[in-house]
Amino acid sequence: MVVALLSVIGCKKLTSEVFPVKVVPKDTTASVKSTVIAKAALSPSIKTRNVIIIVVDGPRYTETWGDSTHQFIPNLYAMRNEGVLLSNFKNNGYTWTNPGHTAISTGNYESIENSGNQLPTYPSIFQSFLKSSGQATDRAWVVTSKEKLNILVNCTNSDWKDKYLPNSDCGPGYRSDDTTYVHTINIMKKYHPNLMLVNLKDADVGGHINNWKAYLKGIQTTDVQVRGIYDQIQADPIYKDKTTLIITNDHGRNTDGVADGFVSHGCGCDGCRHIEFFAIGPDFKKGVALNTPYEQIDISQTVAKLLNFKMEYSKGKVMTELFK
Repeated sequence: MVVALLSVIGCKKLTSEVFPVKVVPKDTTASVKSTVIAKAALSPSIKTRNVIIIVVDGPRYTETWGDSTHQFIPNLYAMRNEGVLLSNFKNNGYTWTNPGHTAISTGNYESIENSGNQLPTYPSIFQSFLKSSGQATDRAWVVTSKEKLNILVNCTNSDWKDKYLPNSDCGPGYRSDDTTYVHTINIMKKYHPNLMLVNLKDADVGGHINNWKAYLKGIQTTDVQVRGIYDQIQADPIYKDKTTLIITNDHGRNTDGVADGFVSHGCGCDGCRHIEFFAIGPDFKKGVALNTPYEQIDISQTVAKLLNFKMEYSKGKVMTELFK
């Protein structure tokens, strides 16, 4: 199925290399102790204790928040008064899956191979958080429908490589978003990670197979799953009123009239660059839409601000206007 899909995608060829799923057994004592330490170190003005980033893979802004009817994201639109929307949010780097995700997680635009064979150069929010907080590895998770995104757990920087690695649950291959959603909810319930990134792929895959209905269905299905994750946050006393939820994209898709339109991505057109950013959290404004230009690499520094750690290699900035 994946091999057949590659001939249509038109991006760098994926490999069949299998990345191991890294799951470290939970050390309850260490987790409880380190949570207390982390909370004590946080600024008293910051209420966020957890951040969950959902990366909806590959929809255009014109089919999400840029559509005045919001017909494909009814759940997100219904949540609009609970959070803050950035209407001028961009991927100003490489508009492919792996480079887009590494820009989010490291705060750097890099020409990362899209195959899953190349690690990012710089440490991620996950490594930086685990080092700073001293928490057990099960306090940070990468959960993705695409196996190749297991690269997000590590980097090549000699001071960080193979250190402070988060737990991961990626793939195998291109697995169902339904499976990833179930795994996400189960991990939230069992481990209560303080920092988590979730990738949902269906919109991207629907586009690449040149199926407009499947592409739109992927956006709609993901919208339901995002609402489910939000509802789980609200239902869990460990997460409720202490968690910031960020919904964004790794890239968009070609603008109509550019190459083969919605089927592909990877260029610098507005369709590929203009992506969504919507966030709900105890420290963020509510019911506000901002047109200030921000970009993918700014997510890393904003998360670091919320969880009180440093991203020494990130080239992004804190998105100060999001805060109350």
